Amino acid sequence: MMTNSAKPLSILLVDDDEINNFISVKLIKKAIAHTEINSCLDGSYAINQLLEIQQDNPENLPDYILLDINMPIMNGWEFLDEYKRLGIDPLGKSKIYIISSSVFSNDINKAKSYTLVKDFVSKPLNVDRIKELFAVEKEA
Repeated sequence: MMTNSAKPLSILLVDDDEINNFISVKLIKKAIAHTEINSCLDGSYAINQLLEIQQDNPENLPDYILLDINMPIMNGWEFLDEYKRLGIDPLGKSKIYIISSSVFSNDINKAKSYTLVKDFVSKPLNVDRIKELFAVEKEA
């Protein structure tokens, strides 16, 4: 049972598909009541937002980053490389999941080669899969 002092689960959704983001936000909110979700349409914008948070208030870094691979400007792989290079989350607060419609084994294997990435999740998301991803927080 959560008390009023419990901080909402914070999630950063990085995906260039606005419709997919809208649906994902609805599904996450349906699966987990106490969430704060921000979305970015490209990796570069997400990096800039995370840098701002890190400089101003590092404890406000998101609990989770849901990251698409195929995006314009800065794709998911470039995001991961930049995130690591800049040392945005040295304490490892944010858990990063690749959320992709890619079914290519090389993408899945590449995602798993990044120590920053917790898992590769295939789109589309559904309530059961979301509950599974965030089960630890839901039970806490």
